[in-house]
Amino acid sequence: MLALFLPLFLVLLLIGMPVFFAMLVAPGFMLFSTGMERDISLLFRNIYNGIDSFPLMAIPFFMLAGEIMNRGGITYNLVQFSQSFIGHVRGGLAHVNIMSSMLFAGLSGSAVADTSAIGSMMIPAMQKNGYSRKFAAAITAASSVIGPIIPPSGIMIIYAYTMQVSVASLFAAGIVPGILIGLSLMLMVALMAKKYNFPAAGAKASWPERATATRKAIFPLMAPVIILGGIIGGLFTPTEASAIATAYALIISVWVMKTVKLKDLPAIFVKGAQSSAVVLLLVGAAIAFKTVVSLSHSAEILANWVLSLSSNPLILLFLINVLLFIVGMFLDAGPAIIILGPILAPIFIHLGVDPIHFAIIMSVNLTVGLATPPMGLVLFVASSVSGERVETISRAILPFLAVEIAIIFLITFFPSISMTVPRLLGLVAG
Repeated sequence: MLALFLPLFLVLLLIGMPVFFAMLVAPGFMLFSTGMERDISLLFRNIYNGIDSFPLMAIPFFMLAGEIMNRGGITYNLVQFSQSFIGHVRGGLAHVNIMSSMLFAGLSGSAVADTSAIGSMMIPAMQKNGYSRKFAAAITAASSVIGPIIPPSGIMIIYAYTMQVSVASLFAAGIVPGILIGLSLMLMVALMAKKYNFPAAGAKASWPERATATRKAIFPLMAPVIILGGIIGGLFTPTEASAIATAYALIISVWVMKTVKLKDLPAIFVKGAQSSAVVLLLVGAAIAFKTVVSLSHSAEILANWVLSLSSNPLILLFLINVLLFIVGMFLDAGPAIIILGPILAPIFIHLGVDPIHFAIIMSVNLTVGLATPPMGLVLFVASSVSGERVETISRAILPFLAVEIAIIFLITFFPSISMTVPRLLGLVAG
């Protein structure tokens, strides 16, 4: 009876209830209806317990660092850097859009921040250059999912916290898949540019112009080097790295580049706090939700059902990718990881799948779900930035989603794609 809260949760989502409240109302109602009222207090107590964690402090710091860099005009420098190298080719601005997302991913770790920052600049520029508004919005949304894959990554921090795995290993494992998605999207753009005769952004930049663009972008480009180098080198923890990233963003934005005034900081801090609060409340609610999952034995029921389908890990990985893709259409990546990670990960680890490999499969799949109709969050952000209808963007994004789904299956069935870098760095066993 108690396990019925899962269907109830899905119904509440479908009728439009915010995820945070649906995560509490569904299990709370089922606890009450099954005579387990005393456990309702445990449900709400775990909202705070789920947030009260030192590793999770990395999330607000990384989000604040991204907000400072975005407000400091660093996004513009990254776009100019990208355009100086690849803007002259056919479909150049679309390539610049993707490359800028790959670079911005190393600063923010957020798909929503990427869509908002890159989209507000690139969508009008692409439209002015002859691209349709729906295509510009679609490529912005599709490339923004790279944000949580290339480290630092908010959802990987959440996964590491939930499943007790190494953040450094997850960050290292996300590098190649993130780059692979970006390059694959650029290949698709190149094919479409030839077929549809996309325009070039402008004349080929000279090497002195490229040197100037590189000099302006060098400080933001150093941020991911400092963050990843420090974490992987053991100089500081991911949480300490997030604080260092914020301090670095402040220094280069306020005192080096002088693009942020001291009077701007209160508004930036408020925006960062609001964004962080949304994520952390969802984490707290998801931890409370997970408590009822344990009480209902839903994990054991689902595990037995999954194992009854096949004993072949490859077939099960295929099926679980389909499941995750469907879940990603309706549920944000963070809550989905906290809810499904403790249920699914033990099954596949038992079948011999490396914990880091499964973490990457799950993280990449659910991240792509952020750009998947009908409920993909970045689709709504892209719609807001571009003024284009979500339905129109959803149709235009389908070729890029096909590419990203293909990459998900490559990552799934060829573990070396994600595991080589962590092994070379000695973060996981060879």
